[in-house]
This record gives sequence, C-alpha cells and structure tokens, in this order.
Amino acid sequence: MKLFSKLFSSLFLFVFVVNLNAQDNDVSKKHERKKNLTVKEWNTKDNKRFLDHQTVFNEVGRKIEECEYSAYGLRERVVSEYDVQGRCCKQVIYNDRNKVNRIRKIEYNPDGSRKCQYNYYPNGKIESVKVYEYSNDK
Repeated sequence: MKLFSKLFSSLFLFVFVVNLNAQDNDVSKKHERKKNLTVKEWNTKDNKRFLDHQTVFNEVGRKIEECEYSAYGLRERVVSEYDVQGRCCKQVIYNDRNKVNRIRKIEYNPDGSRKCQYNYYPNGKIESVKVYEYSNDK
C-alpha cells in the first residue's frame, strides 16, 4: 500500500510540474511574439483613414504604452510600469493634451491575483480605491 501511495504521489508531482512548465512556456511564447512590437489599429470612414489605437510592447514583451485616438487626434495615453515579478504595478493616464489625468497603483495578493487598485489625482491626492474579491461560488 505504501508503494502504491509513493508511486501515486510521484506521478501526481510529475504531472503537476510538466503542466506548470507548459503554462510557463505558453506565457513566454506570448511575450516572445510581442518583443519590441508596436500594434496600430486603423479606422476608415468616408474614404479617410485615421489611427484608432496604438499599443507598444517593450523588449521583454510587456505592454508599456497604449494610446487611444479619435478623428481629431490623441484622446488618451496610458503608460504602464512593472515590478520585478513582471506584474503591472503602476499606470499613468494622460489626457489629450499629454498632461497627467490619473495615476493607478496596483497591489497584488501572494498568489499573484490583484488585491487593490489605488486611483490618484495628478496632485497626488487619492481619488478612490478598488478592492478585488474572489470567490468560487457556482
């Protein structure tokens, strides 16, 4: 019985490690495709073409800038910063005049899920706090 238990535990551990490694490979492949990438989305109206959205990724494949455009030009720009674990920890939102409109600071739980998001005015005063709650209710 002990042999069966050890064998089952070893098999379970092996499958878990292989699955975890496969997930890491999927994430790294996703980031690999996005290294130093700029994605532009264009709209066409009345035979006129204008930029709708632009996303810029850094050398490791993380989104560092996202710009939203309208027919008259820049509407909003979001610049993201990452912590050492590779999670987005700060976003600075700029308005159409390229001035800071809002600042978001994000905290995470030990398991990597979002814990809360602090929203600040440009002068540094807190505007609001968004708290994330997770449940497995079905």
